[in-house]
Amino acid sequence: MGRLSARDENVAVVCVGTDRSTGDALGPLTGHKLQALAPRHVPIFGTLEEPVHAGNLAEKMADITRRFPRHLFVAVDACLGSLENVGTICVGQGALRPGAGVNKVLPPVGDLHVTGVVNVGGFMEYFVLQNTRLHLVMRMSTVIAEGLAELLARPVAAPSANRFPARAAETAGRVWQSST
Repeated sequence: MGRLSARDENVAVVCVGTDRSTGDALGPLTGHKLQALAPRHVPIFGTLEEPVHAGNLAEKMADITRRFPRHLFVAVDACLGSLENVGTICVGQGALRPGAGVNKVLPPVGDLHVTGVVNVGGFMEYFVLQNTRLHLVMRMSTVIAEGLAELLARPVAAPSANRFPARAAETAGRVWQSST
């Protein structure tokens, strides 16, 4: 994602989650912050005011993809993981599967994805998401929003020949550890 740019690609960001669960609020918090930071022509979906969550995901994605058929979608969502990975932010190619951490079957979202490991998975996932530290989620949302805004504002050296940004394969799977 090192060369992702809204100037040479039609890019939209979809931040998935709900503000009704601390751990799952990573997406809407990121979307809220990104609205103020990203170039104004970049569509941002999934904010504190208008979240994209399990209850409206299929409907929202149908509307978004109808309105922006040629856009590359960057999806942002929280996830659960192992204790040593809590606070980690992962970036990769391909869609993410919202709700997988809580055993929900929802439509995949995005061409590229950013996920943040907000807590430990494996047992009582809904309870774990409700009892996630807000400070961690706020810090991770800031890191993601600032990183995406910087990439979206950056010019690309040479336009990409395909739908994915140049050199995306080189940076896919890159992981950052958020300081908590």
